[in-house]
Amino acid sequence: MSDITVRPLGEDDWADYRQVRLEALQESPEAFVASYADEQGYDEEFWRARMRRSRRLLAEVDGTPTGVVSVGQSRKNPQVGELFGLWVRPEARGSGVAWRLVEAGASQARDDDRTHLVYWVGTDNGRGVAFASSFGFRPTDQRRPMRVSGSEDGEEEMAMILPLGSDPGSVPSSLMH
Repeated sequence: MSDITVRPLGEDDWADYRQVRLEALQESPEAFVASYADEQGYDEEFWRARMRRSRRLLAEVDGTPTGVVSVGQSRKNPQVGELFGLWVRPEARGSGVAWRLVEAGASQARDDDRTHLVYWVGTDNGRGVAFASSFGFRPTDQRRPMRVSGSEDGEEEMAMILPLGSDPGSVPSSLMH
């Protein structure tokens, strides 16, 4: 079995993040708000600024970049983290890479003193909802319009929440946005 490692990327790792991000945008354009055409021309300062805004975690299998996820802070509630930009190379899907990325993202959010982690999932994405649920995320009644490329009018995503502390029943009233 291959060894999956996840490591946090710092600002000086911007080129590593850029490489895997652009690969994700090319391979799964429907999963992201931005497009490859938008991002491929951005300069080093853009990528460094992006690295400073949120935590970036890179999964590697036998030393090869294989997946990525980002962990940020909710704009509405500083105790809540947001997991976003989860992507795994197609050949590694189903091998545990996504699980390890989410696990590392939850750990990072905990280390950043977040009490909950939110993950937005398309309401029609049964596989994504099932994956998040199996990890312990619970659906909420919070919805927003899909913000990804190619989404049709009326498509929604829902916030799924993962308590990070010892009280899994407590959910902050102001979760996100």
